[in-house]
Amino acid sequence: MSFNKEIYLNNLKLAFESYSPISERSWKLIENITEFQTLKKGETLLANGEIAKNLHFVAKGILRAFITDQLGNFYNKNLFMENSFAGSKVSLMLQSPSDFTIEALEDSIIINLNYKKYILLINENEDLKNFYIAHLEKNWIIDKEQREVALVMQNATERYVNILKKHPSIAERVPLLHIASHLGITPTQLSRIRKSLEKDL
Repeated sequence: MSFNKEIYLNNLKLAFESYSPISERSWKLIENITEFQTLKKGETLLANGEIAKNLHFVAKGILRAFITDQLGNFYNKNLFMENSFAGSKVSLMLQSPSDFTIEALEDSIIINLNYKKYILLINENEDLKNFYIAHLEKNWIIDKEQREVALVMQNATERYVNILKKHPSIAERVPLLHIASHLGITPTQLSRIRKSLEKDL
């Protein structure tokens, strides 16, 4: 898969700066610990039971993080769209086996950041520390709490409409069973919701 690395690195830089400004010097330090990886649709980025070594940035494509129970049923914990960060934060921080698998739902281009080097840079650079705090607050506190509240307070239709607002192309790119699992409903329920919404248009 041939691609322009500079475009994707610039998108990574923009993703960093969407949380907090960083200096050109700090960006070069980050750039030095990046490595590109390509995944075919269906390939695994992180396996259940594997200890994570990298923080991932989805430069192109879509990933899903899923848990499989003892009966073989899966639950999509997260869908990681383009220009978002992905990974198992718990596995990275504790150096413990991941409780879920991360798989490509499309042919994907990933930028890996070596986590140990990344944390050293954050500890040594104030602007990167500010980014790290803002990123944690947004993704691991605000978004997580809002999603938990939505699961209780919103019905399935409202949750589906909200995901369409955030990611308008998701229904064309992600199989409906994966969207349904992410929303905590069955594919049949999602099918009914989609038909009902089409009637209302």
